[in-house]
Amino acid sequence: MSKTLKIVLIVAAVIGVITLFILMGGIGAYNKVVTMDEAVSSQWAQVENQLKRRYDLIPNLVATVKGYAKHEKELFENIAEARTKYFKAPTVNDKVQAANKLEGFLSRLLVLRETYPQLKANRSFLKLQDSLEGTENRIAVERKRYNDAVRVLNTYRRTVFGRFFAALAGVEKAQYYEIPDAEKATPTVKF
Repeated sequence: MSKTLKIVLIVAAVIGVITLFILMGGIGAYNKVVTMDEAVSSQWAQVENQLKRRYDLIPNLVATVKGYAKHEKELFENIAEARTKYFKAPTVNDKVQAANKLEGFLSRLLVLRETYPQLKANRSFLKLQDSLEGTENRIAVERKRYNDAVRVLNTYRRTVFGRFFAALAGVEKAQYYEIPDAEKATPTVKF
């Protein structure tokens, strides 16, 4: 073999190896962004799982409280309406808004126990309240995990190569689960 042919073969081999590394790196980055997008979707499913648990508990809690607080009709209607809006919400943002609205009504509902001493001592109410409080804690944990997954994805999307691979994979910026300022205030119940 001639010296020129050897040089051409070496250059071709080096170019081939470099191309292979670039291709493998690109595949790895593409898979990484897809994995992050799936993690966000998975975490949102966990949030929805806990929200569903909450919505399953609400009718029982409302029925128990109704017996003691018959004049709180408006509050019960608001809870039922917020629950319905959640299940009809087409997007994650709409579901977040409906869930946040319901949280405010639930806080008001739980404050009722202070007004009705018999309700405060009712076993059914106490069990339901404990279940709902446990569910609220689970929701808080799942919301944090969801927001953590969103942060990881959105941070990656903002990097030079992340932006390219996210666009290539069709992965959009994910929305954080944020609680509106109005919902952060302590609820007050007036009679």
